[in-house]
Amino acid sequence: MSSGISIVFLARWQFAMTTIFHFFFVPFSIGLGFIVAIMELLYVIKKNDVYKQMTIFWGRIFLLSFAVGVVTGLIQEFQFGMNWSVYSRFMGDIFGAPLAIEALAAFFMESTFIGLWIFTWDRFPAWLHCLMIWLVSFGTMLSALWILAANSFMQNPVGYMIDPKTGRANMVSFFDVINNYQLKMEFPHVIFGAWVTAAIVIAGMSAWALLRNKTKFTDFWRKSIKVSLIVGLIASIGVIAAGDLQTRYVSNEQQMKFAAMEGVYKTTGKSAPWSAIAGLDTTNHKTKWSLDVPYALSMLTYHKTTGAVKGMNEVNKTLHAKYDKQFGKSVNYYVPTKTLFWSFRVMAISGGWFALVSIVGLWMNRKSSESILNQRWFLYVLGLTMWLPFAANTAGWLITEFGRNPWVVYGLLTIADAVSPNVSVASLLTSNILYFAVFCCLGLVMIWLAHRELRKGPDDLASLDQAVIDPYAKEAFSK
Repeated sequence: MSSGISIVFLARWQFAMTTIFHFFFVPFSIGLGFIVAIMELLYVIKKNDVYKQMTIFWGRIFLLSFAVGVVTGLIQEFQFGMNWSVYSRFMGDIFGAPLAIEALAAFFMESTFIGLWIFTWDRFPAWLHCLMIWLVSFGTMLSALWILAANSFMQNPVGYMIDPKTGRANMVSFFDVINNYQLKMEFPHVIFGAWVTAAIVIAGMSAWALLRNKTKFTDFWRKSIKVSLIVGLIASIGVIAAGDLQTRYVSNEQQMKFAAMEGVYKTTGKSAPWSAIAGLDTTNHKTKWSLDVPYALSMLTYHKTTGAVKGMNEVNKTLHAKYDKQFGKSVNYYVPTKTLFWSFRVMAISGGWFALVSIVGLWMNRKSSESILNQRWFLYVLGLTMWLPFAANTAGWLITEFGRNPWVVYGLLTIADAVSPNVSVASLLTSNILYFAVFCCLGLVMIWLAHRELRKGPDDLASLDQAVIDPYAKEAFSK
C-alpha cells in the first residue's frame, strides 16, 4: 500500500476533502445570515408578523449551518499542522496576522452577537435586535475577508521578504497584504456567490414545502421565495460581473490557469475562438477536437473581437525559463487541465442558470398571479436547483486551488516541498478515513435537521409568544 500511494497525494487529498466540505457551509452561512438580516429588517419596517416568522425559521437553519461550519473549520486548521508543517513555518508570519484578526475580531463579533440575537427577542426593541443580526452578517463577511487575504497571498505574494537565514517569508507591509489586487477580485466573487447560494437554497426549500402542501402557510413560503429570489437575482448579476473581472485578471497574472480553464494548448491567432466543449489530450498536451464559438474567447478576455490568448505549451516554456534555476527542470507546470476546463463551465453555466431561475421565479410569484402554486413543474425545478450552488462553489474552489499547481505559494514554495517531513502513509490514510467518516456524519446530521425543520415548517411559530420563550424557564422543558 505504501508503494502505491504517496504522502503528497494523501496530504493533498485531505486538504481538498476538508476544504471542499468546509466550503459547503461557509458561503451558505454567509448568505443565509445576510438574507435573515434582510427578513428581520422587513419585519421592523413593515410590522408584518410573517417576516418575523421567516426570520426565526430561516434563522434556525442559519444556526445549524453556522455550527457545522465552525466544526469543519477547526478540522481544516488542524490538518494544516499535521500535514503541511513546512508550509506553516514558511507562511506563519504572513498567515498569522489575518487569521488572528479573523479570530479575535470577526469571529468574536459573530459569536457574541449571534448569542445575543438568539436569546433577546423579547428583551430589546425590534430595531436593536435587528441590528444584532446585521452585525452577525457583517462579521461573517469580515471573516471571509481575512481568510481570503491569506489565500490571496498564496495566489499572488505581496508585502513580504524572504529571510536569508531561515528561508521563511516575513511580512514587511500588512497594508500590501490586505491591499492585494487578487483579494479585490476574489472577495466580491465569493460574497456574491454566498448570497446566491443561500438565496437558491431558501427558494428551493420553500418550493419543496409548497409541493408538499400548497395550501398551508402559503404566504410564508411565497414571501420566502420572493425575498430570496430578489437577492438571488441581484447576486447572480454580481457574481457574473465579479467573475468576469477576476477572469480577466487571471488571464494576465496566472496564464497557465487561464489557458487550462479555456482548454487552450496552442497560442491562438489574433481572434481567439471559445471552446464550448472539447476533447483534451493531457498526455500529449493538445486538443483533439472542440466545438468553437468564433471570436468569443477574445471577447471574454479583452472585451473586443481581437486579442490572442497564450496556450499552455508556450506558458510552460516561459515558466521553465523563469524557475528552472531555482526549482529544477523536473517540475511540471501543467495544471489539471480537464478539472479546470469543466469546472469553469459548471461554474459559469450555474451563474447564468441562477439568474434565469430567479427571473422566472419572481415573475411566477408576483402578487397578482398564482402561477407559482399551479405550475408544479417549476417548483420541482426550483427544488432541484437548490443543490446546484454547492457544486458551483466547489467548482470555483477547484479552479482556485488546482490552478496554481505546482505551487502552494505561487512562485515561492511548491506543493511537494510544503508537506510535513515526519508524516507517514499509514497515519495520513487513517486520518483521511476518520475525517471522511466525521464529515459524512456531520453532513447527514445537517441535512436531517434541516429536513426536519422544513417538514415542521412555521407550525410552532403560529404563536409568536412561544417563539420567544426564555429557553431556561421551566416552561421550556415542557415543550
